[in-house]
Amino acid sequence: MVIERLFIKEGIKESQVEKFLSQRFEKAGYSHTLIHRTPLGTRIIVYANKPGLVIGRSGRRIKELTDEIKEKFGFENPMVDVREVEQPFLDANIVAGRITKALEKGVNYKKVVNYYLESVMQAGATGIQIKVGGKLGGEKSRFQKFKQGYIKHSGGYSETMVEKGQAQAMLRQGIVGVEVKIMKGSAKEFILKKENEKKDETIEAQG
Repeated sequence: MVIERLFIKEGIKESQVEKFLSQRFEKAGYSHTLIHRTPLGTRIIVYANKPGLVIGRSGRRIKELTDEIKEKFGFENPMVDVREVEQPFLDANIVAGRITKALEKGVNYKKVVNYYLESVMQAGATGIQIKVGGKLGGEKSRFQKFKQGYIKHSGGYSETMVEKGQAQAMLRQGIVGVEVKIMKGSAKEFILKKENEKKDETIEAQG
């Protein structure tokens, strides 16, 4: 029970750090944070599309951020490392955040969603699904789902190959939630299905 409570406490702390960093570095294209505990201390890896905005000039912000995390969350000897998200269109959190920012600027939700569906697929994804829920231009709340390509929703491939991201847009009529799922790799059955389709097409052409 003591170990279980410790895991729960650490899990809550990590979610608080995630929320803190996502709000602090929203303009840097913040993606996510990984926290590793080592014998030397706590290593905190921050992923962002624009790491320079996190690091600051001459690394000044990193020093300030490290001190703030230590004081605010009580991590022992925190070590902050910042890494660049090289392909933002394949990062579900960044895509979700960009969609919500476009919505807050007044862009029509169908227009912005379709743009990211196309952009993510062009970036090399196997599939993408975007869910948008809230007051989308009417009086009643609505929920809509958009999809391109192939994506797994359950099983091992869903856990290992599908990245999930969420964000919220604060609009005048209320909050609109956005959920993004991006499948980066190709599941074996998807590959086999495509190969079988090509074989069928070849047989029909020969016939």
